[in-house]
Amino acid sequence: MSRRPFPLGYVRDDLADFTGYSSARTSAPAGAVAPAAAASGEQGVPVEQGAPVDLAWLNANEAATPNRADAGASVRRYPDPQPAALRGRLAGLWGVATDELLVTRGSDEGIDLLVRACCAPGGATRGDASGPAAGAARGGVVVAPPTFGMYAVTARLHGAAVHAVPQLVEPAEGPGGGERWRVDVDAVLRTARQQQADLVLLPSPGNPTGQGVPVEDLVRLAEGLRRDEAPALLVVDEAYADFTDAPSAATLLATHENVVVLRTLSKAHGLAGARIGAVLARAELVALLGRVQAPYPLAVPAVQLALAATEPAALEDTADRVRRTLAERDRVTTALRDLAGRPGSGIEAVLVAEANFVTLRCTDPGSVLDALEEQGVVARALATHPGLADGVRVTLGTPEQDDRVLRALGAHPPAHRPPTGRPTRTTPEETP
Repeated sequence: MSRRPFPLGYVRDDLADFTGYSSARTSAPAGAVAPAAAASGEQGVPVEQGAPVDLAWLNANEAATPNRADAGASVRRYPDPQPAALRGRLAGLWGVATDELLVTRGSDEGIDLLVRACCAPGGATRGDASGPAAGAARGGVVVAPPTFGMYAVTARLHGAAVHAVPQLVEPAEGPGGGERWRVDVDAVLRTARQQQADLVLLPSPGNPTGQGVPVEDLVRLAEGLRRDEAPALLVVDEAYADFTDAPSAATLLATHENVVVLRTLSKAHGLAGARIGAVLARAELVALLGRVQAPYPLAVPAVQLALAATEPAALEDTADRVRRTLAERDRVTTALRDLAGRPGSGIEAVLVAEANFVTLRCTDPGSVLDALEEQGVVARALATHPGLADGVRVTLGTPEQDDRVLRALGAHPPAHRPPTGRPTRTTPEETP
């Protein structure tokens, strides 16, 4: 069977010749850099000549002069849709080529772009037009609850089906015990095949389970989904990847065309309010997603923050922040596991933690939340998560905040330890 060129076998048929919206920035004269690029340290320079030119940019119906609130005159112009400096910086940080990365408004926009590009509303037809499966019905997304709720929300808003394959839970091996959840790889592949799913969406480490998907399982999934008659993308959401030693799924991009990775600056880098994320994928898919993306997705102040946050000194701070979080994770989980199962503790089990939070199974989640609130701690109830309705998720904070959590739950706070553990990458790599 002949296959259409990548990525056409994975996206909606009607997007094969979709060019997207041609904005004032993207339709500018060839080689000219828009003035908004100055926010990234670039100049209005035609590439062919290599010398600054005083261009009068009158193609976007912007205000002729800045607003008085815009002291630096940095937001009068529409922003660069994909700032070259930031794109290159993030590509180096996450180990991919620049054309394999699309900057997004956090991971949420990446999820939305993938669902809109790959899932036909209502499960309309999409298949290999040259093979016997042409026109085979496609079936939306596969998720593995308990999982991040935006996968299902995004799919349903788009009119795509959501197929849930529950994770498996088992006692954790090794010192400390606890509870471990894992993706049922065979069941996910079976469901994706039966439903002819467009996407399989998995967080790694997971939210709210806190555990990663082993790379060998990701390889099995990617290979099982790369079927000729109805291929599907494997989307690995690595929002919490900075808190684990596991290799990134981005290492699979070169060998598995159907692997997509989502990254963000919201967690370890402390920029949740800036809404900066990225889709990592084969260059052809990144280009198509760029045509699906809104014309001006990134605000200039957010881009400036992201560039400052990925300078070498800031990355050293991020590495230190991660080390401190890992030290707190060890300290807090040890104390809570000593408490789990004791009569009157209210805690039945502590899930294995590979992210920046700890998830508890509770005999009475409401009482646990009340006890935390009495100490001025706001935690997250997991009542809507299948399989973890008795769960409470607590983000790791400062040592002082975490001591309040432990005291509220009746645990004796262990002594604070000097931070140890794996540092994150502190300097961007050169990117082709």
